[in-house]
Amino acid sequence: MSQRGLCGLEKKVPNLKHSSHIGDNSKCAVIVAHPDDETLWAGGLMLMHPGVKWTVATICRKSDADRAPKFFKALEEFGAVGYMGDLDDGPEQNALDNGEIQRTIMELLPLDRFEVIITHSTAGEYTRHLRHEETAKAVMRLLESGELSAREAWSFAYEDGDRKYLPRAESGADLQIDLPEHIWQKKYDIITKIYGFSEDSFEAKTTPRREAFWRFRSVGKRQGKGL
Repeated sequence: MSQRGLCGLEKKVPNLKHSSHIGDNSKCAVIVAHPDDETLWAGGLMLMHPGVKWTVATICRKSDADRAPKFFKALEEFGAVGYMGDLDDGPEQNALDNGEIQRTIMELLPLDRFEVIITHSTAGEYTRHLRHEETAKAVMRLLESGELSAREAWSFAYEDGDRKYLPRAESGADLQIDLPEHIWQKKYDIITKIYGFSEDSFEAKTTPRREAFWRFRSVGKRQGKGL
């Protein structure tokens, strides 16, 4: 495997390369840096599993009067519940204290145990957004400490060739899903019609037709308030 994914778990956790099926009524969490990340990187997966009890948490933009209501409207399309934090997301991208990110995640999530937890790669999905990388590292540390637990942990698996092209699925990713046309179109509509990104925006041009994930078996250290 490359040095992507949830790096701190790679040496401890066996890779899984099996079915993408997630059982109906499973409790699954998608933990992201920004509203729209859930749609870009995992929206097709969520649309293809409407029976899953999806929870989506974003660590930034709660006070964004434009983006916040769009986030909750997007989640209606996924049948998901959502929670927003308000950590700094200024253009300077000053590094955040990882402990603060961990605390924010735990305060946002209604449970601490899930069937599957999905988040960013510690290397991000493109070159470069620090909040994506920081979110992944925070989730990794919460899983390692047992504050969060899940039967599996997944991370987004995309790369942009160091800015040579738009983000696309990593060729070696454990799980790759070619979205049916109607699923991709609904995902694209969420990006363009709900979030309001123009057709020539980075987000609209990026919207992957193939979603990809690294998968890890994850074992929490304590019993939680979830499953």
